[in-house]
Amino acid sequence: MAKVIMVQGTMSNAGKSLLVAGLCRIFKQDGYRVAPFKSQNMALNSYITEDGLEMGRAQVMQAEAAGISPDVCMNPILLKPTNDTGSQVIVNGEVIGNMGAREYFVYKKQLIPDILRAFHRLEEMVDIIVIEGAGSPAEINLKENDIVNMGMAELVDAPVLLVGDIDRGGVFAQLLGTLMLLEPQELSRVKGLIINKFRGDQSLLTSGITMLEEKGRVPVVGVMPYRKLNIEDEDSLTERFDSKKYKRPDSAVNAAELDLAVIRYPRISNFTDFNVFEQVDGVSVRYVTEVSQLGTPDLILLPGTKNTIGDMRWMRESGMEQAVKSLAMSVPVFGICGGYQMLGAMITDPENNENNKRDRENDEDGSMIRGMELLPIQTRITSDKVRRQVSGSLLEIDGIFADLSGKHYEGYEIHMGITDYICDACCDIPVVVQNGNVYGTYIHGFFDEAKIAAVVLKVLAKRRGLRLDLDGLMSYRNIKEAEYDKLADTMREYLDMDAVYGMLREVRYKK
Repeated sequence: MAKVIMVQGTMSNAGKSLLVAGLCRIFKQDGYRVAPFKSQNMALNSYITEDGLEMGRAQVMQAEAAGISPDVCMNPILLKPTNDTGSQVIVNGEVIGNMGAREYFVYKKQLIPDILRAFHRLEEMVDIIVIEGAGSPAEINLKENDIVNMGMAELVDAPVLLVGDIDRGGVFAQLLGTLMLLEPQELSRVKGLIINKFRGDQSLLTSGITMLEEKGRVPVVGVMPYRKLNIEDEDSLTERFDSKKYKRPDSAVNAAELDLAVIRYPRISNFTDFNVFEQVDGVSVRYVTEVSQLGTPDLILLPGTKNTIGDMRWMRESGMEQAVKSLAMSVPVFGICGGYQMLGAMITDPENNENNKRDRENDEDGSMIRGMELLPIQTRITSDKVRRQVSGSLLEIDGIFADLSGKHYEGYEIHMGITDYICDACCDIPVVVQNGNVYGTYIHGFFDEAKIAAVVLKVLAKRRGLRLDLDGLMSYRNIKEAEYDKLADTMREYLDMDAVYGMLREVRYKK
């Protein structure tokens, strides 16, 4: 059997995902075959594997750190929220339907065989499995039939590292309170504590660590410093959304910077499509939720969404649609996936796959909505989800981004919808549809190729009379490789890896 270790947290955003990625990279560097595992992930950022199956991007990121291809067995259950109380449930990469929170709470124990099959399949492939928990193991209302925290640790006999976030404050209460709420058999699994995201002089923590170890009777095996890394984070907890949120439009970015504005609608998904631009000095990527924050950017980006009709309605009611349409006369607009669908003339959902209700106040049918009418396309939402990796060379493209013509692209499609031209449904739609300053594509990861990102930035910089240093522009894949090594170096310095390897040597047994 593969050796296992599990990382759990005192709360969401304690840093579990990055610590799992860092451990995966360290084990890889030390010559082991290693893989990540998370039995259940709730996320709107997802990925399509080579065999056309869907999984959470956090486990994709961790697989990259481990140096192996992402496999759906690393994340057998993915929940994609469709509204405040329900989610699309994806098991082994396939959609099985939409469920409300209470319905899924009762149903989830039926998925234990799927979880164990995925885990045992992974065991056949690697030497070490690093498991990630979700939220906190001390959520008393969720502990019944738990399949992702201590319930998962029990299923595979995993030792546990418990992580607390000192950046939010109260880390000693987080860690000690969590330990106190665990059952004796659960507490016995916790072999080490990690204080994460520390800023300052570590010697100031000495007395607190001593008391924590005395009261909790679990050793502190690391105090991890706060590090800003260009690595994908959990979509619901990302700090990217807040980076420039509160600045006035006329001062949102320096005059010498390119201003890329991403529309952040309520059900935004796969915003990782724009991370590649963050590496370039002189480029600002900001997420806007109000018209007053939009200003006059150099490029407007419409990301994916888990609910195209619902978010299109939000665009209209918030005034964002009109603001984007007004700017589109002079500012380029680029939509991906759901954002691409919104740019068309009409979106229909005859089978109500997105679970939208009739808007009685405006007397609108929840199964259809007028789009922004900036691209000559229309979309019909279907129950069948398109899931595939794609690559090739772009055909001739007109307009401001004409230099994209012939460039190599690579990425993946993941959408529930068929898109056609308005006037000719028989005519094949190209990879990128263009009309004036407006562009759209279904391809996630479209900008990750350095040559495509470089064309976009060069064009925008030339329009503004700015000079950008793009000689060192790397593909997003290469950026992340360097960041995983930085993460591993930091963890080796501040985490007691001898203690971690000692936990791995503990004998596992079969129930």
